[in-house]
Formats: sequence, structure tokens, C-alpha cells
Amino acid sequence: MSLLRQQSPAILVLEDGSVYPGSAFAGSGEVMGEVVFNTGMTGYQEILTDPSYKGQMVTMTYPLIGNTGINDEDMESAAIYLEGFIIKEYQAFPSNWRSRRTLKSFLEAHGKLCVEGLDTRSLTRRLRLHGAMRGILTTETNDIEALLERVHAYPGLVGRDLIREVTCQAPYQWIDGKPSPLAGQTGTGEAPAQPAFPRLAGGDAEGGKAFRVVVVDCGVKYNILRHLEQRGCEVWVLPATANGEEILACRPDGVLFSNGPGDPAALPYIVNAARQVLGKTPLFGICLGHQILGQALGGTTGKLKFGHHGINQPVKNRKTGRIEITSQNHGFHVLTETLPAGLGISHDNLNDHTSEGMICRERNAFSVQYHPEAAPGPHDVAYLFDRFVELMTQEKEKRT
Repeated sequence: MSLLRQQSPAILVLEDGSVYPGSAFAGSGEVMGEVVFNTGMTGYQEILTDPSYKGQMVTMTYPLIGNTGINDEDMESAAIYLEGFIIKEYQAFPSNWRSRRTLKSFLEAHGKLCVEGLDTRSLTRRLRLHGAMRGILTTETNDIEALLERVHAYPGLVGRDLIREVTCQAPYQWIDGKPSPLAGQTGTGEAPAQPAFPRLAGGDAEGGKAFRVVVVDCGVKYNILRHLEQRGCEVWVLPATANGEEILACRPDGVLFSNGPGDPAALPYIVNAARQVLGKTPLFGICLGHQILGQALGGTTGKLKFGHHGINQPVKNRKTGRIEITSQNHGFHVLTETLPAGLGISHDNLNDHTSEGMICRERNAFSVQYHPEAAPGPHDVAYLFDRFVELMTQEKEKRT
């Protein structure tokens, strides 16, 4: 067990009545969310700052967390979006040359409740057998009956639009590895800057950039923006509330619909925006963006039993036959049987055979259910960003 305890007792109660005692090593109070597990042996900083985890409490299956501290380079957003963090044992003394602060101080700065000492092996097994469950994590009471009543009243994720809670409130550009306000705008897109989405008049990409990419921010991870910038793209990030007309007014060479949290079926306004953009410019969907594209093409989505959360998910590339190890974080998926005939399925999940990718060649669109930007890894599928650039190159050549 970790040193310097002096911690408050904490309890996790699942909707099936299971109780897991532990102690809070950061924060206090009470939070509710869908409890999931992540199988990554590293990358807790990227997990904490991934907006896709909004509405969820994450259990790490690797037992020792905190030993690399927190650095400034591996942030995937400017905040922590998950509801609670559950680990076996906290390591209070980080040892890493990039570390700038401890995990505990980082969590407390963002007001997050985080608990150690739970039997995470037992918890993971229960979730693995019975599926992701609603849960309540608290330091305030040990009244199990009252906690169970509250967790049963919690609505869960199905039918909820969480995108409005994580998307930027004002457009921004990604320049030299960080968000920068667009001309005439204030803020960086990380906090509400103005209530209305401004009308933008775009020109060609500037500053020697070959392409302008508009990223529709449904909870985008910074590493997606880093990959695009590294490939010579001028990157504009727009709120998820942008409609097709507003997206196309930016005169993009390509549009990317990003990852994000919650139920894709609760996002008709984003699906409509994708429908309005389809066929007019190359389109790339990542994770939630894959589910958005699937709906825009006429398909429907459904809830997975326990979702895919980790950096070791095997996916088969149908074209090459190669097995690619991927980073994933999603609890919903596209139902392939609802997709229109003729649409290409490009990748399959080898654990449960769900769809991991689509290609719609006649409309210059493709998507993947996993995370090609990795962060923290692996890096098997970064080539998908090159494919996106190739599509934009081909489209630009047609126009010249």
C-alpha cells in the first residue's frame, strides 16, 4: 500500500448492489457515472484528459498508478473529464525525467475524486462478465441502501448528449502544438468564450500549409490535431454545434469529425452536419466520428455490453489481412446490418467482431472506430492520417 495515507474512507457501489471499499487519495465528495475498466499498462495521463470519458468512472487494471507523474507534453485536453478514477495502489513518488507534478496534485487541482485500495481485479471481472454498470463513488456516507437508491435513479449514458459539455465554445486554430484563437475571437476553445457560433469566411490555407482541415470538436484529443499539423495541415477546430453550411464556409480541403463521449444516437444535429458535408469534401471520422458517419449514411448505433477501453485491442484490416493493435475507448458501435448495401467495411474487431472501420468511396469518406492518433500508443495505424492527406491531395488535383 502507498505511503503517507491519512486518507478518507471511500465506497464504490454498483447498480447490482456490489460494494467495493477503498480510500480517497485525491478529492472528496460524491460522483456518479458509468463504471468501465481500461487495460492499458501506461498512459493514465492521456486517459484522464481524454474528453471521451465524460460521464464515466475509469478503473485501471494495471495495479500501480502514478509512478511517472504528470508532464506537460502528454495532455489530450486542458481538463480532466472523467467523473472518478479508481486504482489499486497509488504511487506517491514519481520517477520520470519529464514529470512536473504528482498525479495526486493534478487530480486535486481539477477537483476529481480518486480512490485507491479497491479490489480492482474483482471489480474488473464483474464488469467483464456483466457489462459496464452505473456506479456511485463517495466519501460522504456508508449508507449502502441510500447509495443504491441514488445510483438506480442515475440515468446512465444512453440517450444523453454529453458533447455540449466537452466541445469548445468558440472556434480556434491549432498552431505550433497548441490552441490559438482565430482572428477576431477570444479564448482558446477550452472554456466558453461566447454563446453564439460566429459566421466565418475562409480562404485558402495560409502560412505554407498545403491543406485546411476543419475538425468538428465532439471532444477532440490533442494528438489528432498534432498529427494533422505534422502533416502540413492548417487546422481549424469548430464547435460540435456547427452546421454543414458553417463548416463548408471555412472552405476546408477536408473535414474530420472527432472522438467524443456518450450516446451517438442522441446527436442528430451533428449527424445532420455530417450529412450536409458528405460528398462535398473528403471526410474522416474517428471513434464517435465513425458512429456519426454511420448514421449519416443511414445506419444506426447500439450499446456494447462493456465497451472497448485500452491500448491493446486487435483489429483486422480487411484489405491487407494484417492484424493491427489499436487504442480504443468507446461504449457504442455502428450496427453493420443497418448500413446500406455497397458500403465498404474496412476493419473488424477480433474480440467481438464489431465493425471498426468504413469506406464510402463514392463520397470520399472513411472512418474508424478506434484511435489512430494513439496517445499513448500503439502506433500501428497512424497511416490513416496519411490516407486522409492522400484523399485531400487527389481532390485538390481534380480542381486544378
